Amino acid sequence: MAEPIQAVKGMNDILPPDSARWEWFEDTVRKLMRRYAYLNVRTPIVEHTPLFVRGLGAVTDIVEKEMYSFEDSMNGDHLTLRPEGTAGVVRAVVEHSALYDGGKRLYYIGPMFRHEKPQRGRYRQFHQVGVEALGFGGPDVDAEVILMCRALWKDLGLGEVRLDINSLGQPEERQAHRAALIAHFEAHRDQLDAEAQRRLHSNPLRILDTKNPAMQSLVEAAPKLIDFLGEASLKHFDGLKAMLDAAGQPYRINPRLVRGMDYYNLTVFEWVTDKLGAQGTICGGGRYDGLVELIGGKPAPGIGWGMGIERVLDLLQQLQVNPPLPVPDAYAVVPDAGALPLVTCTIEALREAGVCVQLHAGGGSMKSQFKKADASQARFALIFGGDELALGQVAVKPLRDASAAQILRPLADPAAWAHTLRAP
Repeated sequence: MAEPIQAVKGMNDILPPDSARWEWFEDTVRKLMRRYAYLNVRTPIVEHTPLFVRGLGAVTDIVEKEMYSFEDSMNGDHLTLRPEGTAGVVRAVVEHSALYDGGKRLYYIGPMFRHEKPQRGRYRQFHQVGVEALGFGGPDVDAEVILMCRALWKDLGLGEVRLDINSLGQPEERQAHRAALIAHFEAHRDQLDAEAQRRLHSNPLRILDTKNPAMQSLVEAAPKLIDFLGEASLKHFDGLKAMLDAAGQPYRINPRLVRGMDYYNLTVFEWVTDKLGAQGTICGGGRYDGLVELIGGKPAPGIGWGMGIERVLDLLQQLQVNPPLPVPDAYAVVPDAGALPLVTCTIEALREAGVCVQLHAGGGSMKSQFKKADASQARFALIFGGDELALGQVAVKPLRDASAAQILRPLADPAAWAHTLRAP
């Protein structure tokens, strides 16, 4: 026997019943997006590598260490499995001139890929929900996308997620802050770890996000970006805070919140939980007003967020929020295989009328079929016995209500009584 082939490390299968939790989550997201008037966009999993180098920044961790990149053996193109969703969505909007008639509110659901050490909350193939609002420059849409997350937490039954916000200002303000950061860290170079020294001149803002306990006091004493913000940037941030306050949404201003991509400006935010250990961020995003032009389009503002589905589902489990699992309305018990043609016609008519019917397959005694009917959690058993069929009827037996009586239904018009089987 051949040796079994296993999945690639860090890329996981999702099987029932877990897949039902994913479907429930995705259905919840789609309903939310409809309420907020966001439309679905679907982009390729594979993009040209320069899209991410240009869009995310050449010295970001994602581009330097985590991308699955390769050369197309057919034509020599340099390609990458998408590590995040925003750059691809912006590329699609630019390529198809989607902003010609005004702003667009978009969302996506799909797999992303990063080559990193698999651990809880971090996988090499992971899945994201993301929203991108393109063509809107004001803090009103910043508040909208943040409050959309709050609505999703409520829909999912999550109540223990904290909001952190910050403003990164504009590029020239960040440049002034960057110079001050470099001077601060240069003066204490002996306290920097190897990673911080590597980033000192290439991306000093990321040093603020270090998890090294030995550097925390040094980072706390570093110059704060908010002290370098001009009047327009502060007005934008104040506008966002005013709308969050009016909506009753608590938040913490976190001056060390910088996010991992170079394209962010002004508003950045994260939704964080203490229930998932070190991987506590379950949603993060912000404004990227320069990205459309960077990718080749006419200048247009944008803001969005990305949410890790695996982390959200993990959090739901930690908090014992259990979505309802799908169960059939009815289970068809067929004592005689010779009746299957008639049974098939009947249950197909029921399915067409919206009833979920599971057909017993493989034969077996009535006793064994009833055991499987009960195990299916179906509300009713449809018994296609010889006596019932001779009368042109099927017996409908309640399986979850011991006080309810078994009744007969006519085979001639299943659609007329299908509604009695559907879950209320």
